[in-house]
Amino acid sequence: MNAAVRAVVRMGIYVGAKVYFIYEGYQGMVDGGSNIAEADWESVSSILQVGGTIIGSARCQAFRTREGRLKAACNLLQRGITNLCVIGGDGSLTGANLFRKEWSGLLEELARNGQIDKEAVQKYAYLNVVGMVGSIDNDFCGTDMTIGTDSALHRIIEVVDAIMTTAQSHQRTFVLEVMGRHCGYLALVSALACGADWVFLPESPPEEGW
Repeated sequence: MNAAVRAVVRMGIYVGAKVYFIYEGYQGMVDGGSNIAEADWESVSSILQVGGTIIGSARCQAFRTREGRLKAACNLLQRGITNLCVIGGDGSLTGANLFRKEWSGLLEELARNGQIDKEAVQKYAYLNVVGMVGSIDNDFCGTDMTIGTDSALHRIIEVVDAIMTTAQSHQRTFVLEVMGRHCGYLALVSALACGADWVFLPESPPEEGW
């Protein structure tokens, strides 16, 4: 995730754009203030190897409501932001698409409320969104590998390597559950990489009496 953040910031600066961090995801967009801060070249130095994301992430119930999206739109317009790069999964990208569809209506409502003027409605008439799929499930078409999949697989292999000697010395069978919700990609690939004897996938559940 941090590699993606770094790439977006530095390419944005390279093409002459003013780039902003929005901390804590949509929650930061709704809350505004210091959650929306300009980023520079040094802001993303030495983060390639760091796990998680330096700009944070949060579930945001407020953004699910029109009132919350209205606040978010107002906070973006105060800084002249009309281009969003959203890195996330199903919820993040679905929210971004809804925000884009509602954008013109939100601007008109802000103008009626006196929060922006008519010139701003025309100037910021379009919201452009780029979606980058962040999902360890690797379950999205059109991309070779979604952001987070390789990192998750790397961690799984590290854990299996650590417990293999314990399992052998104690002559025990270890069952390891990995994440993936409805997708068995991580389970399948880690089983192949680690030489597992059995693998159970949600797409292919075991038969009765296996």
